[in-house]
Amino acid sequence: MAKARKKLEKLALTASPTDKAQTAAEEMRAAYDFVPFEDADGIVVLGGDGYMLQTLHQMIDKGRILPAYGMNLGTVGFLMNKREASRLPILERVNRTRQFEVSPLMMTATTHGGDTITSCAINEVSLLRETRQTAKLEIKVGHKVRIPELACDGVLVATPAGSTAYNFSANGPILPLGCGLLALTPISAFRPRRWRGAILPDHLPIEIRCLDAKKRPVSAVADQKEIRDVDSIRVEVAHERDLTLLFDRGHSLDERIVAEQFEI
Repeated sequence: MAKARKKLEKLALTASPTDKAQTAAEEMRAAYDFVPFEDADGIVVLGGDGYMLQTLHQMIDKGRILPAYGMNLGTVGFLMNKREASRLPILERVNRTRQFEVSPLMMTATTHGGDTITSCAINEVSLLRETRQTAKLEIKVGHKVRIPELACDGVLVATPAGSTAYNFSANGPILPLGCGLLALTPISAFRPRRWRGAILPDHLPIEIRCLDAKKRPVSAVADQKEIRDVDSIRVEVAHERDLTLLFDRGHSLDERIVAEQFEI
């Protein structure tokens, strides 16, 4: 749901390395006096969805999270605004936006060697088989075993922000931003064959244990970070690291979510 409006006064600017984004950044710097990230209370992101995710991860890593306003200079741009949508000065345009919270996932993975590794994911956490052997997974939701054995190529947990990406390609549901839900989606499920996944309240922890893990090795991926040879993972929503995305009021996010589900 939309957050209460907070006026921003100082903006930072970051742009993907593409020629198109760099040219746009030069034009915007000539029209507005952007400040360094450390002094800003909001950030303008030029690029595509991938660059927006990269920027959000960098803010999480730095421990300084600013409201992010994306301008699409990439391909799909689901998390971005149209660059040409308004002729207002950038500061005024950003201050007219609606705010949406994006809650990242925190994955805790345990490996064969006993290592415990944590990693954040904005789009999804996925488990994927490493060899030709089918993965066999036990799935626990809310501390209760829901599927004792899932034979599959893998399974993923997607946030609303990531539900239109890998999750949707795996026939998972598209979730509106701010809905408080997660998608649990199998990848090429073999047994139980009829299970198509689940939509879950985001306050429930999800635990996935690899059965016969040494014979059927599995890797865990949190967005782009891969951990090999895992025994189990635990996935929870990290509300303490909530991110804020800004969208133009004329930008109908709800309509885009609906339309995405009918594209052929």
